[in-house]
Order: sequence, then C-alpha cells, then structure tokens
Amino acid sequence: MMKLYSGDLSPYSARVRMQIYAKGITDIALERPATFGTPKFREQFPIGRIPVLDVDGDMMPESEVIAEYLEAIYPEPSLLGATPRETAHVRTVARIGDIYLMNNMFMLSPQSRAATRNEGIVELLGGQVVRNVKALNRLIGEDGFACCGRITMADCALVPALFMVENVLPSTGVDDPIPANGKVAAYWAAIQTNEHAARVLAELHRGLEERRALIRSGAFDKMMAAAKAAQAAADAEA
Repeated sequence: MMKLYSGDLSPYSARVRMQIYAKGITDIALERPATFGTPKFREQFPIGRIPVLDVDGDMMPESEVIAEYLEAIYPEPSLLGATPRETAHVRTVARIGDIYLMNNMFMLSPQSRAATRNEGIVELLGGQVVRNVKALNRLIGEDGFACCGRITMADCALVPALFMVENVLPSTGVDDPIPANGKVAAYWAAIQTNEHAARVLAELHRGLEERRALIRSGAFDKMMAAAKAAQAAADAEA
C-alpha cells in the first residue's frame, strides 16, 4: 500500500488529498510524519516539505508531481480534460491555484502571526494574490466547477488556495479579494458544497484551529525556535 505523508493545514497536501477523494482511491494511507519539521525529516526528504508519496520505499515529493503520477496510475475517473485543449486549460487553472495563489500565500502566511509585519513583503506578496484572483476571475468556469463542468485537478488546486486566501490573507492586513471578483466568488460558494471539497475544507479548518491554538498558547513559537536551533546544529555538523 502506498502512503501519503500529509498534514491537515498543508494546502499542498490538501490538493493531493482532494484528488484521492475525488478519484475514490482507497489504497493510499494518509499519515503525518512523526519527524516533520526536524533535521531527521530533511535527511529522509531533502526538500523538507509535505506532501511526500511513499511508493514501496521510493519517496516522491512535490504535490504537482504526485498529482500527475496518481492521474497516470489511476486514470479513471479522469480529473483532466476530454481533449488536449481542455487538459491544457485544466492545468493552467491548476497552476494559478498552485503557484500564483498558494505559493504566494505560503510565503506570506508568517506575516499573519508576526509581532511586527514586514509591510514590504505584505505589499509584494499580498498584491500578487489580489492580482492573481482577478486573473482567475477571467478563466474560471461559471457552472460550479473550475473547468469542464466537473471536478478536475484545477478544483483540487483551487480549493486549498482559496481557503488560504479567505482565511489567512485578511490576518496580514490585506482584504480578501474573493468577494470583489464575481465569478470566483460564485465558484467558491458552489464548490464548497461538493462532498470532496467539503471534506478537504473540514480538514484544513481543523488544522487552522489547531495552529491558532498553538500560537495563542505560545507553544508554536517554541516549536519553531527549537526546530530552527536543531537544524542549525545539524547544518554545522554537516
């Protein structure tokens, strides 16, 4: 059985989990790695991030690579287009979610808990998110799905990306741009009623609440400081 190393609040992991749920895959175990955030994890997984797919001991990182691999080995039901042109559109919209939204939000999110925000970072990355939601508004479907009138890999990327925009971006001082972009707002309201999206969103909300509880208690800062010190010590010994 394959194993996906994942975490509730990891939007990249959520992208792959939604794909697994939508395809009805039952032979992939989901597990949070016990060593995540430690030097030991980086020894095992040099990129140092989740998700990672364990295929008989062969560790495959990067959510987009994993998504394409799963699509190849579990071709039905297809989460790509019915034609090469449709598939190109699916991948374009997925990349907007993965790179233009999710990646910027990933780099911006530390500003949501910073004692003093770096306004330059907020302006740069927050501005990119706002502009890219506007770009998405011109490309997204108008029938409750991102493309093709059904769940595709584009939805799998957009659901965690828009979750981050809605729930994290305002805490950096940047207004949520979703309501101001009508097609995106309509899509976001509709896709949350889909069973696979709803399942992933419940996991993301659970992870966010757990993270916020750790931040409020001060435990998160201690964990981050300990991880940073451990990694610095490991790097010095290398």
